[in-house]
Amino acid sequence: MDAKFLISGDTAVSVQLGDEISLEVNQKVRGLFEELTKKPIDGVTEMVPTYASLMVHYRPQVIRYKELKEEIEKRLENLEEVKETEGIVKEIPICYGGELGPDLEDCARFENVSVQEFIRMHSEHEYYTYMLGFAPGHAYAARFEEPFHFKRRESPRVKIAGQSIVAQLNLSNLIPFPQPCGWNILGGTPLAVCDYSKEDPFLVHAGDWFRYVPVSRREYDKIKEDVRKGTYRVKTYKKGVK
Repeated sequence: MDAKFLISGDTAVSVQLGDEISLEVNQKVRGLFEELTKKPIDGVTEMVPTYASLMVHYRPQVIRYKELKEEIEKRLENLEEVKETEGIVKEIPICYGGELGPDLEDCARFENVSVQEFIRMHSEHEYYTYMLGFAPGHAYAARFEEPFHFKRRESPRVKIAGQSIVAQLNLSNLIPFPQPCGWNILGGTPLAVCDYSKEDPFLVHAGDWFRYVPVSRREYDKIKEDVRKGTYRVKTYKKGVK
């Protein structure tokens, strides 16, 4: 498998497996991540999967760059064909519009559809999580049907609320904490996107599938209270079977 190795400082290397944002390329990244997890290289301290590359952090006092590159190339040679991830889809409730989604109506107007049709387009399809980035648990995800045409806002907001759901084109991200953002805010989820009180703090991980489920503000408040009490359980279903 062809790959480009880009030195990133003196303790990391970026292994690029493509130059586009696509499920096919990202599955190669996930495949290499899993191969290095199953067959670790001594001296590697952390791996960070992105859209089209895998950042590998290492200790140069344990393994030098040349040797590390050779070991990664061996893993790439033996990497089996990576197929689309199958498994569990998480259902993520989202309350659209109002104070939780101030850009909803503008986005629907840009797409020349009703708000209800826009919500259907955004929530009817399953999303694949390419990577986590920008902030802990911040999921960059995409659906592959009915992409929108609107892009990022011309003027980013200095701060948006945590648990916001934002979008542009076919991408839709989960915002874990209050942070700057230039994307369009469609709504909010009552679920904790990142919760450090849990052993696994992240709602979704790179390689996961999920689907947005529209809820009313009353349902949103009820779920949020259940989350606070620790009684809410994320609903799931097998991919391809709703």
